[in-house]
Amino acid sequence: MEYIKTAIPEVILCKPRVFEDDRGYFYEAFKKENFEKFIGKSIDFCQDNEAKSSANVLRGLHYQLPPFAQSKLVRVIKGAVLDVIVDIRKGSKTFGKKVVVELNEENKYQLFIPKGFAHGYITLADDTIFCYKVDNYYNKESERGILFNDTDLCIDWKLPTDSLIISEKDKLQPTFKEADLFEPNFNK
Repeated sequence: MEYIKTAIPEVILCKPRVFEDDRGYFYEAFKKENFEKFIGKSIDFCQDNEAKSSANVLRGLHYQLPPFAQSKLVRVIKGAVLDVIVDIRKGSKTFGKKVVVELNEENKYQLFIPKGFAHGYITLADDTIFCYKVDNYYNKESERGILFNDTDLCIDWKLPTDSLIISEKDKLQPTFKEADLFEPNFNK
């Protein structure tokens, strides 16, 4: 696995070594000791989640506040997504900046999204299967979101808004300026 720091250094692009032949392919999707060595800290993923969506489904931008904040390791099993990560850590050098990466079944890329980032994606193909590991359990009271089309964030979702399939909940999220954001202690 090759680990690459993105424009926001804490967000890591993971590119696996894929071994293909006439039978199919094989790759290591996650190896804890190598991953932890690269990020410089221990991580204990406690749950795997999976979502299947038709094309043009937009999910996000979601996050949880401490003490229930989550780090995620996301990937696509089938289909393709445009994955978007936004730094919501007040006081960080990259506050309000974003990373946008296409994850698909061909490139098999993964993204590590640490605590303190909002996350969302749009499916680019029918029957897309998106899966991710988290290091903390879901907590409804700490769940938050940011409006997907917030004008301050200027996210290009690559599809016209009227073609998107979005939950009512995600249509009603607050803007970036209105959202209850992450206040990390950078001295820890």
